[in-house]
Amino acid sequence: MAAPTHELTSVLDYWRWGVSQLQQAEVFFGHGTDNADTETQVLLAHVLHLELPQLEVFSDATLTLAEREAFLALLKQRIEARTPAAYLTGEAWFAGLPFKVDERVLVPRSPIAELIEQQFAPWLNHEPQHILDLCTGSGCIAIACAYAFPEAEVDALDLSTDALAVAEQNIAMHHLEHRVFPMESDLFNAVSGQRYDLIVTNPPYVDAEDMADLPAEFHHEPELGLAAGDDGLDLVRTILREAADHLTEQGILICEVGNSMVHLAEAYPEVPFTWLSFARGGDGVFLLTRQELIEHQDKF
Repeated sequence: MAAPTHELTSVLDYWRWGVSQLQQAEVFFGHGTDNADTETQVLLAHVLHLELPQLEVFSDATLTLAEREAFLALLKQRIEARTPAAYLTGEAWFAGLPFKVDERVLVPRSPIAELIEQQFAPWLNHEPQHILDLCTGSGCIAIACAYAFPEAEVDALDLSTDALAVAEQNIAMHHLEHRVFPMESDLFNAVSGQRYDLIVTNPPYVDAEDMADLPAEFHHEPELGLAAGDDGLDLVRTILREAADHLTEQGILICEVGNSMVHLAEAYPEVPFTWLSFARGGDGVFLLTRQELIEHQDKF
């Protein structure tokens, strides 16, 4: 991808040119950004070692030759390889917090972040002491919950040892080793007998049809973190069946199922799922209380 570097000199020049290139290439946005402008800013700020708001402050500044080449190399990889920007920079943001990411984990992007920032109000009516993040991936949900509830301990479980290695890096980066505990586990297997005030999970939930139609950007992510059988509910069924045994009396389950919410509603028409709404957009996240799980356990 050739750029007229003799004509492009300033931060604003490369910012505008990058937006045009991404829009022309029709790349897919959905891994932390949703438009070409923000995506270009992320790449440019990374190369220039600036915060996003500083790009405007230094918009008239001239890029060095090395900076131009580094930005163009990232932009080329973003367009030609369809690599999500978060993997190119090695960083993503979730619930206002930075996280290290690479292709061993999904890029954080769940609407659950909004729930965490609101401390799950009004659904959680007491201060949780013990929280479980099931299918933790990068550890972003577990770590954000630890910030939201400073007195709570959080267990962060995942089947993937690769993902847990990234989660451990993030836990250390946020100095939460004393409160967030990563564990290798096939769903609840590693926490037999443990009970939690809050279980939060963003498990694999992409059904076979959607997996076949995913944009190229998603193929950089681990399939283990996305695919969940024909209807996307392979793991969710087990979670519904076993969650009540791991919740305290007033405990709640928060689970994201994305587009598979349609399959879930069809599979369990009598279960009173509370589908949560989000001011910043997103859907496919349900809530069930321990009592509701127990009352309908025979259906799972």
